[in-house]
Amino acid sequence: MMDVLKWVPLLILVVLILILLIGNIVIVQQSKAYVVERLGAFRAVWGVGLHLKIPFIERVAKKVSLKEQVADFAPQPVITKDNVTMQIDTVIYFQITDPKLYAYGVERPMNAIENLTATTLRNIIGEMELDQSLTSRDTINAKMRAILDEATDPWGIKVNRVELKNIIPPKEIQNAMEKQMKAERERRESILQAEGQKQSQILVAEGEKQSLILKADAAKQAAILKAEGEKEARIMAAEAEAQAILQVQTALADSLKLLNEAAPNAQVVKLKALEAMEKVADGKATKIIIPSELQGLAGLAASAKTIFDTEDPQ
Repeated sequence: MMDVLKWVPLLILVVLILILLIGNIVIVQQSKAYVVERLGAFRAVWGVGLHLKIPFIERVAKKVSLKEQVADFAPQPVITKDNVTMQIDTVIYFQITDPKLYAYGVERPMNAIENLTATTLRNIIGEMELDQSLTSRDTINAKMRAILDEATDPWGIKVNRVELKNIIPPKEIQNAMEKQMKAERERRESILQAEGQKQSQILVAEGEKQSLILKADAAKQAAILKAEGEKEARIMAAEAEAQAILQVQTALADSLKLLNEAAPNAQVVKLKALEAMEKVADGKATKIIIPSELQGLAGLAASAKTIFDTEDPQ
């Protein structure tokens, strides 16, 4: 029993040593870094893995996350160049690139970044008028990111992006802007209606113009066709008349040819002349000139006719 009691203090000492050793084993997780101090001075930055610190001499001064972080700051009052006070809240995306500088560079880094963001925002907005500040978010974001990134380098912080979350002008300005937008929409609506009416009238006028052109073309074509028809009719009539005259002349020529071939004597010729004179006398002429060679024959014919009439019984 006495022997067992002798080993109790030793066992207690061993257990205490084991507890002390286990308590000083440090496991650094992924995307984290530990800033370690020895006797109050910077010793090292521990990365991912298993580490053992010296009890009572070394301590973990700060645990730093290496992930990209987001800081959403409360709205800040800013004054534009044309003396309009607005409320603007910003969102900053940053990442700690040097845990040592982050731990020893500045006291309360997030508070420092917030104050730096507010002053930078006031400086940038103070150089712009209201309308320009409302439409230049990208420009403001780029300027703020460049300024904040440069200012936070000594603190071991990398500013990746800066975004203006909300720009809230005064209530009076909002009302005026809404009225302006309403007036602008009404103006655009009036312009669109006027353009629609204009296009409608243009289309109607174009339609009427095309209709008149088509009607004129139709009348022109009709007149051309009519004139060509009349021309064709006249040509055909003239050709028919010429054909008839040609046929008459041909028949006359044939008759003369036949007459010449028959060798008529003078009495037959004179008889034919009398027949021709009979046709002439049937016309509407009031005066008839009889050739001298036919006058004797005509007198003879008249005497014969008188004799025949006398001898005819009553």
